[in-house]
Amino acid sequence: MRKGQNPAKFVKDVARPERITVALLNYIPFLSGFYAETLDVLKVSLESMRKDAGLPFDLMVFDNGSCGEVREFLVNEKEEGRIQYLIFSEKNMGKGGAWNVMLAGAPGEIIAYTDADVLFSPSWLSRSVELLENFPNVGMVTARPYRTSPELYSSTLAWAKKNAALDEGQFIPWETFLEFNLSLGQTEEENVKVYAETSDWRIQYKGLTALAGASHWQFTAYKSTLQKFLPF
Repeated sequence: MRKGQNPAKFVKDVARPERITVALLNYIPFLSGFYAETLDVLKVSLESMRKDAGLPFDLMVFDNGSCGEVREFLVNEKEEGRIQYLIFSEKNMGKGGAWNVMLAGAPGEIIAYTDADVLFSPSWLSRSVELLENFPNVGMVTARPYRTSPELYSSTLAWAKKNAALDEGQFIPWETFLEFNLSLGQTEEENVKVYAETSDWRIQYKGLTALAGASHWQFTAYKSTLQKFLPF
């Protein structure tokens, strides 16, 4: 039987979350075969994320049913203060199921989502937020040049044609283009053809330059925007 009142009721000062929540989704079911080096990849991803983000953030990690070794590593990261919010799922909920929990539960006004195998460049977060805040009606910003079908960003092009300087060309360097696609298991020969037959759209607006196109493996967006699409 409880006696008296919980002392926590009388606490006046409570911690406030950062404006930005970086939300990382992780799934490493075992450490062999395809997944043999994925824990090391996760560690490198986290290190690059924190090294020079350019803005303060809280880190949320959703683990989608990983093995014990990985869970132990994540718990230690949490205890050491390097993860602010840690969620474990007993079973793999799929990416959409995990997003429903992560994107709804992240406390930040801005959410920077990432898969667990992304290598971040210096100032990745500050540059992403700069574009998010200064370009109107941005859905999401990916912190890496990414060439995808213009059909997926047709509204961006329609806006840019009327309100910004818009140019088409090969603005993503070949080495940058190839590096990403090789990581997907594609061959250099395949990519020579694709690179030659496709192009990028560069948008210049209020002194800022961006390339049209973003992707689901890493993006920064307002939480209010993402909530319009939940649940997945």
